[in-house]
Amino acid sequence: MKKTKDIRIAGIIPARYASTRFPGKPLVMIGGKPMIRRVFEQASLSLPTVYVATDDQRIHDAVTGFGGKAVMTSPDHRSGTDRCAEAAEKIAGLEGFTPDVVVNIQGDEPFIRPEQIALLASCFDDSSVEIATLVRRAEPGEDLANPNHPKVVLDLLGNAIYFSRSVIPFLRDAPAAEWSARHTYYKHIGLYAYRTAVLKQITSLPGSPLERAESLEQNRWIENGFRIRTAITLWESLGIDTPEDLERVEKIFDQKNKNAYL
Repeated sequence: MKKTKDIRIAGIIPARYASTRFPGKPLVMIGGKPMIRRVFEQASLSLPTVYVATDDQRIHDAVTGFGGKAVMTSPDHRSGTDRCAEAAEKIAGLEGFTPDVVVNIQGDEPFIRPEQIALLASCFDDSSVEIATLVRRAEPGEDLANPNHPKVVLDLLGNAIYFSRSVIPFLRDAPAAEWSARHTYYKHIGLYAYRTAVLKQITSLPGSPLERAESLEQNRWIENGFRIRTAITLWESLGIDTPEDLERVEKIFDQKNKNAYL
């Protein structure tokens, strides 16, 4: 069985300029660096091969300008997973090898922890794992109802059974305010990894009923019989979807720098 150190892993950061809620966000500045650079540098602390996959020349040029690696991809992809699949084929030609595993790293999480990427990659020490993602245990009293924070139910082996924007499971004999104290709920952290052959398969699948219902592509994979192994992380993700999120992250960044000198 191959261990992580023997598996060739490529990190791919999908990044597009034309975001509906925040156009141009990969290039917004955080502490003097464009966000995409911060993501790239964090990922590179864990993985030896990292590429940005983009459909915009401005992002491509920004990445190569700071010494990073980037590939141009189609503007017609429906998701970051699809963009990763195209990029993986191009990276194979550029690097001279086909990665065994592709890690899909969100381009709007400038403080992604290298430990999280390493944890995700370690799932593939098990040769039966096809796809992997991270989850986090919700704390007692934590808001579970926010539909922007998908929840996930796991089986006894740590595989995902279902992802939902609703609170699952429903506790029949307890008031909703007590649910998080009476049961272990898991929130999904949107970091994925796939065996390269599986990535090619799942991106060829048509849309599925549960995917459309929840607007969560990972349900399509489960509906088609693929298993998603999960690993439990202690850290929440800190994504930037809107200009308001950027303001919040900038305050956190400024405070972290200030504390470094205390």
